[in-house]
Amino acid sequence: MLKSLGKIAALTTLLLAGTAHADPVKVGMITTLSGGGAGLGIDVRDGFMLAVKQSGNKDISVVVEDDQRKPDIAVQLADKMIQSEKVDVLTGIIWSNLAIAVVPAAVAQGKFYLSPNAGPSALAGKGCNKNYFNVAWQNDNLSEGAGAYAKATGYKNSFILAPNYPAGKDMLTGYKRTYGGDLAGEVFTKLGQKDYAAEIAQIRASGADSVFFFLPGGMGISFMKQYAASGVDTPLVGPAFSFDQGILQAVGAAAVGVRNASQWSKDIDNPTNKAFVETFQKEYGRLPSLYASQGFDTAALLLSAMGKADVKDADAFRAALKSADFNSTRGSFSFTENHHPVQDIYVREVIKEGDIYTNKIVSTALSGHGNVYVDQCKM
Repeated sequence: MLKSLGKIAALTTLLLAGTAHADPVKVGMITTLSGGGAGLGIDVRDGFMLAVKQSGNKDISVVVEDDQRKPDIAVQLADKMIQSEKVDVLTGIIWSNLAIAVVPAAVAQGKFYLSPNAGPSALAGKGCNKNYFNVAWQNDNLSEGAGAYAKATGYKNSFILAPNYPAGKDMLTGYKRTYGGDLAGEVFTKLGQKDYAAEIAQIRASGADSVFFFLPGGMGISFMKQYAASGVDTPLVGPAFSFDQGILQAVGAAAVGVRNASQWSKDIDNPTNKAFVETFQKEYGRLPSLYASQGFDTAALLLSAMGKADVKDADAFRAALKSADFNSTRGSFSFTENHHPVQDIYVREVIKEGDIYTNKIVSTALSGHGNVYVDQCKM
């Protein structure tokens, strides 16, 4: 008990550092809380709110709305938050097509946008903005890690598939960038698709020695279950999104042994992460996911900036964000010139611990990794 209290106190101290003179900040969180992918948005929200709660900072307020995974709804909510709620900072969006619909207009109006998830290439290169910061990754990153792992493993003929939307295209681009081998097939599926019989038949007939797939949320659950039932035994590789904590319990034994790339894992060995995993589980009764860690880090970044500058002084607040002076669950963390993370990308393996399916780190795929769009960004 004393050990647990000590961890909580340590985490709170880390979050409180530099917040004594914080100026009032109103945050508008637009995220997915219903329908397909709701678990992702719930985890981002819960991680963010845990960091706010543990900081004890009374100068921050958060308005949360459900975008229902619909771009038009997200745009309406952003307009309401900016015009009526008078928010200073926006955050929360999970899906890249929603981010592309919301972020450019928000930052053009002088608002800060801190992304806890979506990192489309369109907002990293020519579409970058001085008020846009991504605290998760650029979309290509985890797939670049998966491609590096596939190359190191000796795979030479991958079948690759992803949904036909901006993040899906970025993911396949990232995999191909570091993989360097041949492709047995390349398929774009429908966003939200649940039946993958046709794609699995293509994989079976393709002669592939490996399968790379990006299918987040319920899409990944459906694919994994159908793939396991099909009897196809071609090894699977992917970014963390289809092997994350909230999904693994639904997939079950079919995922055990699969290697996946992630910038976060519950077993990253640093004090902030250890305390985060323990306190998140105590607060919500479940292990945190990748998305929860990203929500937590996004709030920690915001709180650190509040301790250094007034949000109304845009230049000073922007500089405070850019300094990334906070303790990340990932350990080492900094921003590239286009405001995306520099961080390690790990290879994780799905395991079973007692009755829980989870991940463990087995190697590092890419160290101190940034993104390839920095030179295209002119701020």
